[in-house]
Amino acid sequence: MKKILLISMILLVICGCKSTKSTNVIEKFQNKIADSKSYYMSGTMQIIGDEDTFNYDIETVYLKDNNYKVRLVNQVNNHEQIILRNNEGVYVITPSLNKSFKFQSEWPNNSSQTYILEALSKDIKNDKETSVTEEDGKFIIKTKVNYPNNNELTSQKIIVNKSAKLEGVEVCDDSGNVKIKLNVDKIDYKYNAKEKDFALNELITSNPNQEKENNEESECTETSCQKTSSLESAIYPLYVPAETKLTNTETINTDNGQRMILTFSGDKNFVLVEEQSVFYDEHEIIPVYGDPLMLSDTVAALSDNSIYWTSNNVDYYITSKDLNSNELLTIANSLGNTISVSESK
Repeated sequence: MKKILLISMILLVICGCKSTKSTNVIEKFQNKIADSKSYYMSGTMQIIGDEDTFNYDIETVYLKDNNYKVRLVNQVNNHEQIILRNNEGVYVITPSLNKSFKFQSEWPNNSSQTYILEALSKDIKNDKETSVTEEDGKFIIKTKVNYPNNNELTSQKIIVNKSAKLEGVEVCDDSGNVKIKLNVDKIDYKYNAKEKDFALNELITSNPNQEKENNEESECTETSCQKTSSLESAIYPLYVPAETKLTNTETINTDNGQRMILTFSGDKNFVLVEEQSVFYDEHEIIPVYGDPLMLSDTVAALSDNSIYWTSNNVDYYITSKDLNSNELLTIANSLGNTISVSESK
């Protein structure tokens, strides 16, 4: 009897130590974030699809009172975008086109975000079933996630070291497959960011970025701009909802080139618009009622019934009264994996 009691006490002490250790790691991690008036984080991020993986270099800068700047650079084509939040609103900036979307949005407070520390801390706080395990000297904090526009993503693993310093994040689907992976190379919780670092005019350019030597250039009659590509054929989505099909393709000549309008009809009606991107000499700000949304290879602007994004120097716009945000996202991502197809086919 004494032996059984002794074993029970030892197990209780061991379990208590583990529980205390886990609690301390979470508290230390959350306190680091709460105590930081400004931080800097850099690393790499992977968006993992069924067939392709998209790799980004990423930097996040934060300053108290809700100032955020996230810089994303596609490692394949060097396409750069900046998600900015300051006192004036939320922006997605594309420097190569001298263009921004301006949102009336609560980003980044309205969903999970792998590259925003406050969002990670909020996920931990909101999940009453948060668990911690220790592996190879690292602590793995597992929580549920909240991605309202992507119900495929359900959980995440937040990886911290013994000092509770963030080293990475893995976001998974229901089957445990990793769909987003963040590796942190550098993090500074005592960064000295200034308010001017989050000013829009500090991040935009007044001169064209020539990404490729063979890009076409032209003058536009109504707006001073330059073409960045030539759209000569339609690009079709690999995914279309059941009982829905392409019923009409129309090509319109504009001052900036050609605009293609693809109409899909059936159970889920939608219209897809494609046109070549242009660079504006004067910075163009496009108002959007919605949220920034990460696609496979770019950041999009998502509203209640439409999605707008730029990929490989092509501007895409989908609008529909029948599609929900998850369906819009699925169609958009399927366009990112397509190739140009001649209209005659």
